[in-house]
Amino acid sequence: MDLSSLARSRYTSKAFDADKKVPQAQIDTLLNLLRHAPSSVNSQPWHFLVAGDEQGKQRIAKGTQGTFAYNEPKVLNASHVIVLCTRTDMTEQHLQNILAQEDQDGRLRNADARTAQDKSRRGYVSLHRHDQKDLQHWMEKQTYLALGTLLFGAAALGIDATPMEGFDFRVLDEEFGLRGEGFTSLVLVSLGYRGEADFNAGLPKSRLPLESVVTLL
Repeated sequence: MDLSSLARSRYTSKAFDADKKVPQAQIDTLLNLLRHAPSSVNSQPWHFLVAGDEQGKQRIAKGTQGTFAYNEPKVLNASHVIVLCTRTDMTEQHLQNILAQEDQDGRLRNADARTAQDKSRRGYVSLHRHDQKDLQHWMEKQTYLALGTLLFGAAALGIDATPMEGFDFRVLDEEFGLRGEGFTSLVLVSLGYRGEADFNAGLPKSRLPLESVVTLL
């Protein structure tokens, strides 16, 4: 696989073919990519809602009504839509769950390693909670790492994707009871196959020159 060609060819689809569905096996692959996405100190402050039928997409589309109506067809005509959600707090229970999973998966060689790992992660949480006072933004940054993983994975599978911040997160948080579960919706990603109305498919990709964004030291 030529990664450079893949990066040059992927783009944000503006219209989907409502009659084409992404095979479930490929959706499962993308969900595993999300699960294995990197995050600072393995904090994993995310949850993903996945809609693959009309009822689920209709519920998500509630967040695109009114001001964000231009995004509604991208939700309803897609094969699948994923809501990437972020924690509203780094809770004690979540920290304990991560540590227990690392222990179960064999990442912690002994009690000292377990203590050191827990102390390191808690140190970063404390830094962002108390010193930099940007804990929510820090957790959102981790979720965007998952977003990048998802978009590149979709491109590798030949699946078109549309990431969207244009939706009312308050509507979706209420629709899915996210706040009560300790999450808030952050970004939507529609997945499927481009339709004939996708004007973006025929446009050349535009990025700043390499020398203007990279400095070799």
